[in-house]
Amino acid sequence: MDKEKYIEDLKEIKDIMHRSKRFISLSGLSGVSTGVVALIGVFLAYQIVFKGNDYLVHHAVGISNEHLSYLLLIATGTLVLSVWNAIFFTHRKTKKQNQSVWNIQTKQLLLNLLIPLITGGILCLLFLAKGFVGVLPPLTLLFYGLALVNGSKYTLPEIRNLGLIEILVGLIAFHLVEYGLFFWALGFGLVQIIYGLIIQRKY
Repeated sequence: MDKEKYIEDLKEIKDIMHRSKRFISLSGLSGVSTGVVALIGVFLAYQIVFKGNDYLVHHAVGISNEHLSYLLLIATGTLVLSVWNAIFFTHRKTKKQNQSVWNIQTKQLLLNLLIPLITGGILCLLFLAKGFVGVLPPLTLLFYGLALVNGSKYTLPEIRNLGLIEILVGLIAFHLVEYGLFFWALGFGLVQIIYGLIIQRKY
């Protein structure tokens, strides 16, 4: 009995140490909802901007101001909705676990996520200003994947694998740039939904 109690105490201590080092309250539903929002964004971008236009190429193109405005609006809307969903579902999960959302682990996670994301966002805007629309899907996938890998040491281990997959999809998208929207939907949509379901079921 004493040996079993000793093992249980060790497991509890290990669990407490694990929680103190990592932000483990990420909700799988936030990944699922983000993936759904991304798929809707891809559909709108294709219907409004890319359908009938040869924008998905490696060289610069003359994108119209109207299409540029629509593209930025869709991208901004997708980003805002995705962030809101992530905050909502994660806050709900931390509340159920009686944990604080804003702590040292959250700060470390956000810092490591934001450095690649902000860098990639600025680079994408610079490419867009020069007319290189075709490189935007692979670039966003690459920097998103790098952000996940960079922040994975402060959260669930599955996030690192998700980041590596996003990087791989981004590299393939660079090679097959004419299918950029398809790979964008695959990486930000389908893969995100699958990983969200895995995390939701596991945790």
